[in-house]
Amino acid sequence: MKGENLKTTKYENVMKLMDELCGNGKEEIIALATISLSSNLDDNPSPAVRMVCAYYENGAFYVSTGATKNKMLQIENNNQVSVAGLGWYSFQGRAENLGWVKDEKNAEIRAKFKEIFNWFDEVGDEDNPNSIVLRIALTEGVIIDNAEKYGEKRYEINFINKTVK
Repeated sequence: MKGENLKTTKYENVMKLMDELCGNGKEEIIALATISLSSNLDDNPSPAVRMVCAYYENGAFYVSTGATKNKMLQIENNNQVSVAGLGWYSFQGRAENLGWVKDEKNAEIRAKFKEIFNWFDEVGDEDNPNSIVLRIALTEGVIIDNAEKYGEKRYEINFINKTVK
């Protein structure tokens, strides 16, 4: 393989790890944290967390949800979110409503919802225009590789700058 760059970067290895733990066309149950619209007892913003079904691909999680759900109202107010999973990771990101799941621009994502989420045809409510795609573009966070497959146990990832510590 003369002339090819055979050296894999640390970031590329961690992206492989992300695919192995979170991706590869499988349903991933994640905790999604937003900022509540109501204040806590000290009149400060409160986090609100819930479990959602998602799939991971290329630095983002995709979720089927309703546009009028509390999480979406909270995201409209502040799109900074956090996610965590049982695969030993926690990330921050920016959430975005990509619109109706049956919109032509979402055809590829909708097809993946149908393939990955065995419940989607039954409860996805895709004929309802409020049935939307939520995209969570990851910005930074930590993933743990207990097997140390790529040489280290803990990686701090910056998805924006494509760096890893």
